[in-house]
Amino acid sequence: MHPFKRSSRVSESIRKEVADIIMNKIKHKDLGFVTVTSAKASDDLKHAVVYVSVLNVEEGEKIIKKLNSTVSFIKGELGRRLKLRCAPTIAFKIDETIQYGMKIDKLLDDIKSERSAPNDDEDLF
Repeated sequence: MHPFKRSSRVSESIRKEVADIIMNKIKHKDLGFVTVTSAKASDDLKHAVVYVSVLNVEEGEKIIKKLNSTVSFIKGELGRRLKLRCAPTIAFKIDETIQYGMKIDKLLDDIKSERSAPNDDEDLF
């Protein structure tokens, strides 16, 4: 028996193949620097969400629209590359884990600086 569900193994294959398709096959000049961070396929393998990270966060929605406009091409390429009965329908979303991690780091740094700052009340006692 395999230690992982089939959908998680297929998700990793989708991530690798979509990253290769975006890097080598799609010729959008305005796409910029896009990194495919993860993919999540449904249990029936008919749908997949591909999470991408972009260098310029302000243009993230514009890049997602461009990627979503190429979904039919990417689905066709996936169908040729993956040995599945039916290629999954792809939807692109911005991966917000990097921004979330940066927010947590900032909060931890704020807490650390508050603890290391001298307290004026201690001088009174």
